[in-house]
Amino acid sequence: MAAAAASLPPVKVALAQVRCVDSDLEGNFARVRAAAAAAAKHQARAVFFPESVDLGWVNPEAHRLAGPVPGPFTDRVAALAREFDLWVGIGLSERAEGALYDAAVLIDPRGAIVLKHRKINLLAGLMDPPYAAGDPAAIDAARTPFGRLGMLVCADSFERPLLEALARRGPDLVYVPYGWAAPREAWPEHGFELLMTVQRAARVLGAPVLGPNCVGAITHGEWCGRTYEGLSAAADRTGLALVQGKWNREELIVLTVEPGRDAGAKGPGGPAA
Repeated sequence: MAAAAASLPPVKVALAQVRCVDSDLEGNFARVRAAAAAAAKHQARAVFFPESVDLGWVNPEAHRLAGPVPGPFTDRVAALAREFDLWVGIGLSERAEGALYDAAVLIDPRGAIVLKHRKINLLAGLMDPPYAAGDPAAIDAARTPFGRLGMLVCADSFERPLLEALARRGPDLVYVPYGWAAPREAWPEHGFELLMTVQRAARVLGAPVLGPNCVGAITHGEWCGRTYEGLSAAADRTGLALVQGKWNREELIVLTVEPGRDAGAKGPGGPAA
């Protein structure tokens, strides 16, 4: 028999399946702003964006264009969180200590960054120079009104040890931004693999997983020409699929999620004390 989940009220959230254009910081931010405004109009409590949505994933120009965290880009996103009274999760490029990180942040409605994660499981051969790797010891979850929210980034969710490290932090809801790309002829089937990845992660974590993906194309390096074609996914704490986005269409996916953990999953259940 499945263990009982922590008792937390349902929460309305939005997955922003936005178009990401490499190096187009202003255009990408405009699309982020429009999605945040739409999420607020739908009375969502939080909106979640894909991986590296500021400058594009494995874009070597990010070594020149990215900024620190906190920095100019996160300041602009923080202003949106305040304006629309939203929790915002967003994947972005972070330049720090002479290196480039594939990162994600969670920003509260006051505009404060309450959690940051740097991607650990890198496909290093796809960009020269590659991203720097995050520290597995830094995997964490942050307190929110809808329980503890944990983060990983894309390929981190492939690795069971990383999922188990997050599970030990006791998340009630998990956000994983994806830059899920493949040759154009591999779609839409490649989106089914994204859904199964999200489902597997939810089962290991014992918590709902939100996996927004973008729309667009990789324009640099070994994977130049591969496309992102949406099909964002979410699963409940048992791994049951909750939603899948449209194929190759920008959209805001609004859904109600029941946060909370199975008591039998690794790590303590329920919100932070």
